[in-house]
Amino acid sequence: MAEYTTDVLVLGSGSAGLTAALTAAVRGLSVAVLEKTDRLGGTTAMSGAGTWIPANHLAAAAGIEDSAEEALTYIRAAAPEGWAATEEPLWQAFVAAAPEMLRFVEAHTPLRFALTPEPDPLRTLPGAKPRGRMMSPLPLSRWRAGRFALRIRKSTIPEIFTYHEAVTTDLYHKPYRTALELWPRLLWRLLTNTRGKGTALVTGLVRGCLDAGVTIGMGARALSLTQDATGAVTGAIVERNGRRETWTARAGVVIATGGFEWDKALMARHFPGPLDYFGSPGAHEGDGQRMAEAAGAALARMDQATITPSIPVRYEGRVLAQPVPFHTEPYAMLVDRHGERFMNELTFNIGEALDRRDPATGEPVHLPAWVITDARMLDDVPPVRWAAKADPGWMRQAGDIAGLAAQIGVPAAALAASVARFNAFAEAGEDRDFGRPARADAASAGDKRRRAGIKPIVQAPFLAMPFSRSILGTKGGARTNEHAEVLRPDGSVIPGLFAAGIAMANPIGTRNVGTGTTIGPNMAWGYIAGQRLAQRN
Repeated sequence: MAEYTTDVLVLGSGSAGLTAALTAAVRGLSVAVLEKTDRLGGTTAMSGAGTWIPANHLAAAAGIEDSAEEALTYIRAAAPEGWAATEEPLWQAFVAAAPEMLRFVEAHTPLRFALTPEPDPLRTLPGAKPRGRMMSPLPLSRWRAGRFALRIRKSTIPEIFTYHEAVTTDLYHKPYRTALELWPRLLWRLLTNTRGKGTALVTGLVRGCLDAGVTIGMGARALSLTQDATGAVTGAIVERNGRRETWTARAGVVIATGGFEWDKALMARHFPGPLDYFGSPGAHEGDGQRMAEAAGAALARMDQATITPSIPVRYEGRVLAQPVPFHTEPYAMLVDRHGERFMNELTFNIGEALDRRDPATGEPVHLPAWVITDARMLDDVPPVRWAAKADPGWMRQAGDIAGLAAQIGVPAAALAASVARFNAFAEAGEDRDFGRPARADAASAGDKRRRAGIKPIVQAPFLAMPFSRSILGTKGGARTNEHAEVLRPDGSVIPGLFAAGIAMANPIGTRNVGTGTTIGPNMAWGYIAGQRLAQRN
């Protein structure tokens, strides 16, 4: 085997891994990042890069008051019952590290972030803020990534638009008109190879890592961790170009390999029942979770994931999930497998509601679920029309509700009654079942992706689209302490082993506290791991 030695070995090139590498390298350690695929960025590069960071300096500069204690109060109030027993130290570490991380990243990369107009979505909880915690990076030219400029993973969403533009313009409903309105800046981006969203985030982090002396290798799949006689992790066995390599890491190894959603056996065990689409690279097969467990780690939160309303899109020969909140259109409602409406369609943590399990069997309670709507969806939301072409079996159409019920396998009488009841609420201007707002909500008016109100479902043809969990990434993995150090089942630390991002037992699971509570915490945990590695060294 070829043999290599470094201080820090980072497995995975998403936001968590690159932030860990950057932090350790700036602190003086030699760092190597190994990416399994031939593209950098993982799920981060495919994301909108909405980033939730409380008590940050951008909010302070805008005159928005916030504090780590207020953020902690909000996270505690939002968390599922019982989570505080294990996650409290990690929540405290996150709210302390996140604003530091943001300053650090802006100081050591070309990345610059800007606030979005979005509020904390669980705004009735103590500690919630009307603005100031959500942000996204400004666009960057991919040429800033140097020799890796053409190796940044492409997205399922149009990265030529920024996250800010996706939120504040009517891009989802009027993509052509919006593109025309923005054409000067879009033309400049095309000419300069500039992109926003996850592409910008990964580009900036890669540039920072290169400037700090980080070595980046691609097409390198980690097969197993190496350990000494005491159980401390000393490196990894890696396969690249058909050859095996031995990597020795003097300070430690960071597992940042993403989720396990593309592993059928793990998904059947932890996410039983129907699933729609995945929004991550196909290489996310649980490598990091398996390696950590083989090294003695305790795995936890394996039933947690980022579950997002999505439509199908073609990507590298596969049908993947493209996040689009089409279910929030005024003339759209959700029904369960019985043909009955079961929730407020505007619920923020809709993924958690869809994934509700029967305590006795562990099986989903509501699935398969369906979006029921009418012909206006095809005219008003062009991405839905495009999605029907990407996956011809996705959308079901019928001239009446009875015919639609037959196509999706739900009782016709129940579906007809559900539609009639929804329509009556729309006419009355009051959703007496689930409290869905019947008119515009001023608090969320800054987000143009969602149209407020309720309208009757009346225009044939009637449509049904599956809504049975599209997963952008699972969020379970190695249990860690507040320093991102991996723990054994007895709570002891496995020396030299760290985990970050969605490869760890994520302390903010399926129930998110903001739109960006994957990217923000992922970067924070990468920063925490990098800091700890420097201290350990």
